[in-house]
Amino acid sequence: MDIQFISATNLNGAIHRRYNWGPNAVQRCGYSFESSIPNLKITDSSLKCRKSSYRAGRLQVVCRDFPRPELENTINFLEAAQFSSVFRSSPRPSKPLQVVIAGAGLAGLSVAKYLADAGHRPILLEARDVLGGKVAAWKDEDGDWYETGLHIFFGAYPNVQNLFGELGINDRLQWKEHSMIFAMPNKPGEFSRFDFPESLPAPINGIWAILRNNEMLTWPEKVKFAIGLLPAMVGGQPYVEAQDGLTVSEWMKKQGVPDRVNDEVFIAMSKALNFINPDELSMQCILIALNRFLQEKHGSKMAFLDGNPPERLCMPICEHIQSLGGEVRLNSRIQKIELNSDCTVKQFVLTNGSVVTGDAFVFATPVDILKLLLPEEWREISYFKKLEKLVGVPVINVHIWFDRKLKNTYDHLLFSRSPLLSVYADMSVACKEYYDPNRSMLELVFAPAEEWISRSDTDIIDATMQELAKLFPDEIAADQSKAKILKYKVVKTPRSVYKTVPNCEPCRPLQRSPIEGFYLAGDYTKQKYLASMEGAVLSGKLCAQSIVQDYDLLAARSQNARTELPVAL
Repeated sequence: MDIQFISATNLNGAIHRRYNWGPNAVQRCGYSFESSIPNLKITDSSLKCRKSSYRAGRLQVVCRDFPRPELENTINFLEAAQFSSVFRSSPRPSKPLQVVIAGAGLAGLSVAKYLADAGHRPILLEARDVLGGKVAAWKDEDGDWYETGLHIFFGAYPNVQNLFGELGINDRLQWKEHSMIFAMPNKPGEFSRFDFPESLPAPINGIWAILRNNEMLTWPEKVKFAIGLLPAMVGGQPYVEAQDGLTVSEWMKKQGVPDRVNDEVFIAMSKALNFINPDELSMQCILIALNRFLQEKHGSKMAFLDGNPPERLCMPICEHIQSLGGEVRLNSRIQKIELNSDCTVKQFVLTNGSVVTGDAFVFATPVDILKLLLPEEWREISYFKKLEKLVGVPVINVHIWFDRKLKNTYDHLLFSRSPLLSVYADMSVACKEYYDPNRSMLELVFAPAEEWISRSDTDIIDATMQELAKLFPDEIAADQSKAKILKYKVVKTPRSVYKTVPNCEPCRPLQRSPIEGFYLAGDYTKQKYLASMEGAVLSGKLCAQSIVQDYDLLAARSQNARTELPVAL
């Protein structure tokens, strides 16, 4: 496969816009817009193409997006901003390092971006023909996008929020009201809300949201839950880290927390955070999330990206890297990490036979891919041997386009509390690029997916429809006697983020490996945000920091390698 050098015009063409955003729309809470609906080609439930043309009148739609919250004065945001500024203000290298980076997900893009900011020359290699890694997306034959996952940007993501600001794309985040909305399985079609008052500081706003909700937990259950959490509040980070050895279920039993707290809250949280159930998830993961959400006023506030991630987020990073002299190459799959006689990296060998050399090398792929390509000479080194415990968790992302606009939904992320589904959203409402006033497109995370990843798409859609019939009892039936499926897309990721089971923390590697000139990045590496987009971006910054700190060593090593080359006579 040919290597493709990426530019702003060759990634799925120019940014796709199905609707025309009128300049004269009335504004409320952030933005509003007009749309005119052109002819659409749709696909029926049997996936046989048929043409269906219609033209709707010109509509004015007032969106419910909220203004960007005031994040810039929070401690975590300021620390992340300071971290970013170090790369821009560091002394320019006399000879920039050429750093070869495998993987153009958020971790690899972050490494390349901050190395370029520091004056170095990254060469970013992506195996596929699309940027983004776990946030990749594709366009179907009708021009509709489907994604690897349902991605939410929290206020408690300081490095991600700084990245948007550094790229000048803060306006691409569509902030929603500060709420968490849960479906009620015992009351089909109904929802329960945790609303965080804007007038109260943290953690009072979070405590208030919990106390005001009496539909999911009773007062005695809330009290026992609070007592169970007291050691975490008093013990702080050392206590949180010490819980890595317990599952959520084990911790609850130990702390005397009622089982209904698990049923009503923790199952949904566990599946949203790591796509697994509380009887597998490390309690450290839950406590870290609660810590971030409760300590920062806007920590749990959510935003959707206003369109597909490759174009709306990854492309601006790519363009920034290129503007500073870096390269991004698609269709560049690594076949082998070739070593020197001293077991340091000589070059990356690609599947097309070409080689890529550099002064330093970074692997920013998922941990499972690294383990497949790990040289035999490194496998018994403790740093790499510990990676055996880190395994990606399977996840399935489902997209269903319906023949009508569903009414029983919100302009927000929704926690399904279904045994098969995690979170979902009506993207025809929540996302500007996917907006459609006449038809809903539900994007749903199917998790846990271990038993379903090998099943057919039809099986997965049938199971999803049975669950949706409970969430939309008046609008959806499993046999499609109500809302009809126009088309669907199922995206399977057999190995996604690393599975945060107990005792994983000691196995997570630092970004600087024991192999001189070889580094790692990815959410599985050591950083405080675990398996998340924030963790991926932070890991990239930490990796870039290690390389910048090692500049003298790496530059001297490269100079020695050049002087030792044989002279042609």
